Amino acid sequence: MWENILKILQRYGDVYLEGLAGTLWIAALTVVAGTVIGIILAVFRLGKCRPCEWFVRFYIWIIRGTPSLLQLYFFYLFLPKVLPIEISETESVVIALIISAGAYVSEIIRAGIQAVDPGQTEAASCLGLSRAQTLRFIILPQAVKNILPALGNEFVTLVKETSVAGYIGLRDLTKASDIVASRTYDYFVPLILAACVYLVIVLGLTKLVRMFERRLAQSDYR
Repeated sequence: MWENILKILQRYGDVYLEGLAGTLWIAALTVVAGTVIGIILAVFRLGKCRPCEWFVRFYIWIIRGTPSLLQLYFFYLFLPKVLPIEISETESVVIALIISAGAYVSEIIRAGIQAVDPGQTEAASCLGLSRAQTLRFIILPQAVKNILPALGNEFVTLVKETSVAGYIGLRDLTKASDIVASRTYDYFVPLILAACVYLVIVLGLTKLVRMFERRLAQSDYR
């Protein structure tokens, strides 16, 4: 088995590197954009605008109630036909992943905001801070501390969910393992190699989240 692994790495290492690069950029873009959308949706849902709240509720209900792969196919097939501007298939898939991530992240952030003591909002209002300033400087920093473990787990999930992009043809780790398997007629070893790379990525992301947790915990004692 080890000989097969070394042979595959020697012959098809560039395929795995290309797949790794695809996974990393898709995951990074999904995490960053999904977090931004999640914050915006959480603020809209907790705001006083009823139409915005109803829209966010409907949006989250649709995304959470349908499978990720189905959403991916939907955006892949219909988004280029609906939009007035021309977008590639890759962009359609990335947009689908970002929209899906935003729904889940928004629920985590909403829970974190609601966990902050309402008295702090009243105190900020007494000090003359606007709602935007209160949210930015008081509510969100404390909410991040409350939701960081759950948010970290969601980021790990988002990294793993990028593997569904391989079904559409994007060159990620899963697609790379399929390509190598089709050339070597050995499906076990290529999948094991892809799984090992995913484990390393997830381990690094988990350690990074724990490092932020420790730093935030240390700031509470200062």
